[in-house]
Amino acid sequence: MDKEKYFQELAELAANGDTVTELYKKISALVMKHISEEDKPKRCVHYLSIEYLIGRMFYNNLMELGILKETAEILKSKGIDINVFEEIEDAALGNGGLGRLAACYMDSGAAAGIPLYGYGIRYKYGLFRQKFEDGFQKEMPDDWQRYGDPWSVRKDHERLIVRFSDFTATAVPYDMPVIGRRINTLRLYQAEGSAEAEKICGVLYPPDDTEEGKLLRIRQEYFLAAATVGDILRAYESRHGKNYSHFAEENSVQLNDTHPVFAVPELIRALMQNGLTYRAALKIAKQVFNYTNHTILPEALECWDAKLLKKILPEIADILYKMNVSAYHVHRTEGYTAEEICRSAIYRRGTFSMANAAVFAARKVNGVAKIHTSIIKKELFAAEAAHHPEKFLNVTNGVTPRRWMELADPELCSLIDRRIGRQWRSELSELSKLSAFAKDAEMQAGFTNVKTERKKKLFAYIAEKEGVALSEKCMLYAQIKRLHEYKRQLMTAFALLRLYYELKEGKIKDFYPSVFLFGAKSAPTYFRAKGIIKYLNEIIKKINADPGTNHLLAGVFVTEYNVSYAEKIVAAADISLQVSTAGMEASGTGNMKFMMNGAVTLGTMDGANIEIAEAAG
Repeated sequence: MDKEKYFQELAELAANGDTVTELYKKISALVMKHISEEDKPKRCVHYLSIEYLIGRMFYNNLMELGILKETAEILKSKGIDINVFEEIEDAALGNGGLGRLAACYMDSGAAAGIPLYGYGIRYKYGLFRQKFEDGFQKEMPDDWQRYGDPWSVRKDHERLIVRFSDFTATAVPYDMPVIGRRINTLRLYQAEGSAEAEKICGVLYPPDDTEEGKLLRIRQEYFLAAATVGDILRAYESRHGKNYSHFAEENSVQLNDTHPVFAVPELIRALMQNGLTYRAALKIAKQVFNYTNHTILPEALECWDAKLLKKILPEIADILYKMNVSAYHVHRTEGYTAEEICRSAIYRRGTFSMANAAVFAARKVNGVAKIHTSIIKKELFAAEAAHHPEKFLNVTNGVTPRRWMELADPELCSLIDRRIGRQWRSELSELSKLSAFAKDAEMQAGFTNVKTERKKKLFAYIAEKEGVALSEKCMLYAQIKRLHEYKRQLMTAFALLRLYYELKEGKIKDFYPSVFLFGAKSAPTYFRAKGIIKYLNEIIKKINADPGTNHLLAGVFVTEYNVSYAEKIVAAADISLQVSTAGMEASGTGNMKFMMNGAVTLGTMDGANIEIAEAAG
């Protein structure tokens, strides 16, 4: 990037009378003008995910380019505070940890200079916007594109046709730069054509409690898979024509959970259409795909009704049947027992197991924390792990320190820099050098001051957004994550209620003033989770209204919890609540974000909490 040219044009940019949205578009477009997409090398990794919780791009991109500070100064000279762009909301392309992990993965690939290209869907409305009415969650459409989308470039000339038995959809790519040591691309496909086609990218995770909803989810997943496979094949064939002998050398495809697994039968179908036999196509697929399992929860290990699949994707259903037969013969030859063959089957009892299809086809299968990998090897995929231990490995999830420290908590970063330098930004293990300053009074005082300032900023934001006044002279407990029974927000609700009653009854002495902060969305049809939200809001309402105790104990459930809100919370929190039912949380990445910002974890020995405890002591 020619920074001087950018600074010059920004200084000359007319901003008088512009709204925040207009100014945001102008500056973003100016940045895009001065960065260039790097050529995609012939050998690269393709990352498929149904969601990317990318957060607000403006500040992060400017920081990654090394122009955030100077941009703020130039805008200040024009009488504009760069913080006005806080009102530009996050791109609503993800839901929880799966999507945030995908975004951190893409960020880290670019930061490490690895050619890593992401593929996803450009949802019109994303998940939903959240508000509370009488304590109940209410969902509203989230039209995140109402601010424009200046960070995307539409590539009409690279559109593809995705075919279902009843209609076709045009997959139009929108490319977002992922900035680091190299500039990679996140390619999001928009479905166009008929009204039916456009429903495919209408909303993230449409309810699947009806046949229509299930069919729409299948369409979404196949749309992503077919468009991605078509794009990869087109690039390869431009170099080699119909000779696929180098395909596996040049392409590695990472499946982020079970949603993109349709890419396996789709690649086989496309190769067969181009003249390969089924066996030859399957052999290539088994050299190309890798699979990350993110959960042991049955509802997330997708099993699709074969009748539904045959209804709209008969060729894909046929290939999955063929893969099931192949798996059966391979497993018999390898000495699987009858029970092991049944548990590993791709087709059973009228449904296709997408997880088993992924494990059969993948070169490598990974869990996302040591305990989670142990569980999938011993329980979920026990047969395959017993016969092919070399296929399974652990890759504990990580998070990007650039967004979750450098952007979220610059004051803490400055404090660290003064002690150990700046190298930790690219070599995170350098942070271990801080242990030498653990008892340094000046360092402790500096850290306490940073936390206090971060609480002030967070609580000022909460006062504005939620209308709740909180004092920064408190211990801040935070439980922010998707609302699910196994994550046990309900247990925290019981704990909060017990603290309240014991404070009222005088049973607890010398209690340090504490605030419990919650942030979460529940799936629209998950009624138990929505009940927990209502229950928590009623408890918070009760304790905040009690003048006898509210100077000691208060609570807040923030609305519209997202990446940008999380950036503020992780920097301010003292205690991170990670209390999932042991064995159920695959990894957790919120636990890492809090610990990176100096919060103490209060949690069960589950997921990455175990490894964090081993590392931190």
